[in-house]
Amino acid sequence: MNTTIRSTRRARHGLRSYAVGAAAAAALLATTACEPGEADVAVAPSTPPAASSPAASAAPGDGDNGDADDSGSVALCTHQDLSFSATRYDAPGEQLRHIMVVAVNTGGTTCEVQNAPEITLGDAQGPAPVMEGTEPGEPFALAPGEKAYAGVLTTGGNRDTYEVTFMNLTLGSPGGEAEAEEPVELEMPTEGSFQADDGQRVTGWQPTEGLAMRPVTLS
Repeated sequence: MNTTIRSTRRARHGLRSYAVGAAAAAALLATTACEPGEADVAVAPSTPPAASSPAASAAPGDGDNGDADDSGSVALCTHQDLSFSATRYDAPGEQLRHIMVVAVNTGGTTCEVQNAPEITLGDAQGPAPVMEGTEPGEPFALAPGEKAYAGVLTTGGNRDTYEVTFMNLTLGSPGGEAEAEEPVELEMPTEGSFQADDGQRVTGWQPTEGLAMRPVTLS
């Protein structure tokens, strides 16, 4: 009789232990399910950056050139863009034979000069011919404040001379695209007058003083 009671008590104790263990295991699983690990954390997809439009990304003024037309070429200079001066280029005491003409871009935009200036010395029948070997090449640009140079030889020697009391200059017709502008009267490079003859010559426009005056002073 006592043996049967002890067996029954052991069986009941085992059932209680099993029930407690099962409950603990279930609680542990529930706790684990409520606390996800790093691998279980949902990551929100990153928002891609908004695509920038070409108009918004371009810097203001990119590609702008206020000095060029729609084709990208620079306009030719006119008399309104330039100021002109004539300077004696001979040593003191020598007969005036060499004159340096300077054109300065006094405008607000870049422009191009081409060919040679048309310079008429006094009552000559026409502008001085361009000196052989000094014919200008491609047009070149003058930014505001920059200069172009031309040399003038007043006498070629061994010819009848005449008195020059005034000088006129024009840029000429820009490639036949427009009529020539009205001549500009240059201030005389010396007091009084100077001698000229049919041997007078002018160089094409040059970007430096040396290129303009070297051929003239060697003549």
